[in-house]
Amino acid sequence: MTETAAPPLFEITDLRAAPAEDPTHDILHGIDLTVRAGEVHAIMGPNGSGKSTLASTLMGSPEYTTTGGVVRFNGEDITEWGPDVRGKAGIFLAFQYPQEVPGVSVRQFLRQALSERKGIELSVLEIRLAIMEWMERLDMDPAFADRFLNEGFSGGEKKRNEVLQMAILEPQLAILDETDSGLDIDALRVVASGVNEVRADRPELGVVVITHYQRLLDHLTPDVVHVLVDGRIVTSGGPELAVELERTGFDDWRPTP
Repeated sequence: MTETAAPPLFEITDLRAAPAEDPTHDILHGIDLTVRAGEVHAIMGPNGSGKSTLASTLMGSPEYTTTGGVVRFNGEDITEWGPDVRGKAGIFLAFQYPQEVPGVSVRQFLRQALSERKGIELSVLEIRLAIMEWMERLDMDPAFADRFLNEGFSGGEKKRNEVLQMAILEPQLAILDETDSGLDIDALRVVASGVNEVRADRPELGVVVITHYQRLLDHLTPDVVHVLVDGRIVTSGGPELAVELERTGFDDWRPTP
């Protein structure tokens, strides 16, 4: 008897999206993307190509409206799901510019977020133990947990905090929206090492990395690299495509005027 293959972890078919305040002008023009468990997909493109729009749309941000196509997660149509439902289901977004939340500590935020994710009220002790374990694995100062979320954090600290959230919340799919933005070489290496630590702990984790540059992909080796230009994926390939783009840029893929 032949076993039925499991559906892809995440599948986008002909996805189109526009700003919520101007739904007649699409920014994404028919995106197709299939991510299987454990795969790393990199999406590269120039400024204004629609990369951050794609990240926000995949997370169900109310700033954008889906004007066509289907988004499936574990085989289920989630196109109409909001960001809170997607987050509880196991989709995580690491922001390009994480927001400060004065008065709410990292520990408090993670306790509330993980309680929502699991659907149970976690005790202070449970979240403390989980945070302590992952902070040790990510080589983070334990005092970090008592600081207000992202308030006064350096760029590198904000991105490491995003990795900590990804570790604690145990998503099935992580979308990293320009995680390398604003990081120097050392900070980039630290953040990438943290992502790889999480992947080593959960090898079934699917990752979509959105980036301008190949340098992040030196540390997070992608299975597939996609080039996004003017809201369309114009080509896909292996890790060597990222190396080529670093050398030649995106001009060869821009539409002819």
